[in-house]
Amino acid sequence: MSSFVIVSPDVLTSASSDLTGIGSAIRAANAAAAPSTISVVVAAQDEVSAAIASLFSSHAQGYQTLAAQAAAFHAQFVQTLNAGAGWYATTEAANASPLQTALDALNAPVQAATGRPLIGNGANGKPGTGLPAGPAGGCSATAGRGVPARPAAPVGAAGRPG
Repeated sequence: MSSFVIVSPDVLTSASSDLTGIGSAIRAANAAAAPSTISVVVAAQDEVSAAIASLFSSHAQGYQTLAAQAAAFHAQFVQTLNAGAGWYATTEAANASPLQTALDALNAPVQAATGRPLIGNGANGKPGTGLPAGPAGGCSATAGRGVPARPAAPVGAAGRPG
């Protein structure tokens, strides 16, 4: 059984950026809540009120400790995600460069003579032009994707563009 992993470094970087924003918002909310929850004001001058205020304050301190640990884990996760995106991008660049150079050298004379590459996919059409895609290479490739033409102008009275 074989399995494949498909990773887009751009998507990882974008997710990392989103997670950084989420982490910042959570840290800000925790910091804003800390003063009023860690030192709860005693509601009345009796032992029960003092005990309840102390209980709530100790729970709030425990929460802030856990929130700090979660923030540290979050920061480490985001850092690891960024590093992974960088590693994938570097690996893709390293893997593509030698092969692309060889393909370009092989395809150049064939494309000059026939208008299509010997190996490789055809070029995609240009967006908004409606131009067709480029032809596929001669050896196991697919043609490029065509694109739709620009939308037609709305038609007014008597069939004139309006």
